[in-house]
Amino acid sequence: MDRIVTYSPAYTIVPTYECFNRCTYCNFRVEPGQDTWMTLEQAESILRQVRQQGVIEILMLSGEVHPQHPRRAAWFQRIYHLCALALELGCLPHTNAGILTRAEMAQLRLVNVSMGLMLEQMTPALLQTVHRHAPSKVPALRQQQLEWAGELGIPFTTGLLLGIGETAVDRIETLQTIAAIHQRWGHIQEVILQPHSPGSQQCWQGELFDGEQLIETVRLARQILPATITLQIPPNLMTAEQILACLAAGARDLGGIGPRDEVNPDYPHPTDAVLNQILLQHDWHLRPRLPVYPQYDTWLTPELQAAVTQWRHQLLSIPSPPDRAGVDS
Repeated sequence: MDRIVTYSPAYTIVPTYECFNRCTYCNFRVEPGQDTWMTLEQAESILRQVRQQGVIEILMLSGEVHPQHPRRAAWFQRIYHLCALALELGCLPHTNAGILTRAEMAQLRLVNVSMGLMLEQMTPALLQTVHRHAPSKVPALRQQQLEWAGELGIPFTTGLLLGIGETAVDRIETLQTIAAIHQRWGHIQEVILQPHSPGSQQCWQGELFDGEQLIETVRLARQILPATITLQIPPNLMTAEQILACLAAGARDLGGIGPRDEVNPDYPHPTDAVLNQILLQHDWHLRPRLPVYPQYDTWLTPELQAAVTQWRHQLLSIPSPPDRAGVDS
């Protein structure tokens, strides 16, 4: 059976929504100082519930505290301790907290089975438009983080944000950049192709990324990127027909499926059971996966390897995607 599509049974923990970036398409952030950070006690209550529902991945998704802000160290320690707590309670953390220092990445590597950062687009032209007030969206900074992840041996997820003002040539350049970095380090396990989808909180008036261009971008990515990198598409941001067309073009993963897409809160995730029904009608088979791909298991610390091995044994006993009820976020 080779027509397999994977997904990660996931839940998103948000340490804080505050962020010093002001991307004009953002539907996630609040102003610095106007959000109460999640406590370990609050997280523990949530994690105990979702663990009972079969959640594997805890996506640690945070707004960014400025690197020079007095609260930066406390922000980083909160993320670290939340990841450690998720591990302790039996889940597998995957952190995407924006731009980090190399030292911060090295520390988080001890409590994460994988990490991620969207490259978005390599063109600096967006620094004059949607990223004008987003200092950590400088392409060179994000490219450096992908390089550091490779140097540190961190299984990594990155991706493109499509339809934010880039050109078709820009998309090719961004894909080529990812391919070149992976050729050096071999650490990029997934590339997400995420179409811009207008939300109720953003100030930019950009339109929904064209479906035909999305399918063509998937096809292009499959040609440019090494075959070992899995292409991921977000099923809540496209129609069933577009999902199937993207699979035909080379996508093979649907990302983390949970009760809420924190980045695109106006677009609820379909359940894994609903997705499975759609896919089965076209001879695709949906299967759960871990947030680290098997070829990277040996990159992890012994403690993380033990947790991953336990989950791999559990996955063998799961016959089909369960229709889990979500936990309110």
